[in-house]
Amino acid sequence: MSSKNDGFKDFVLGQLTDLRGLTARAMFGGYGLYHRSTFFAIIHNGRLYFKVTTSTRSRYTDHGMKPFRPNAKQTLKSFYEVPIDILEDGEALTQWATEAVER
Repeated sequence: MSSKNDGFKDFVLGQLTDLRGLTARAMFGGYGLYHRSTFFAIIHNGRLYFKVTTSTRSRYTDHGMKPFRPNAKQTLKSFYEVPIDILEDGEALTQWATEAVER
């Protein structure tokens, strides 16, 4: 795992300090984020993706965000990239993360 991924993971975990019970596990060449036992996010290549539902997907697409594509042949439409303005706002990021966990 690259130190770039590790640094970004540390930043994301720092932004989500208020989300108690958060853990990161290595996967997909990046990390999976879990709230207790619920898998709700992916960190991959310096980007953060949250689990979406039909009711929350438009929040991401309205920001022009795309689904997670681990490679050219695979797209996971249940995970969308988190917009940078949300990523940089710890309170907003925690709110979006909570919605991804509760899906």
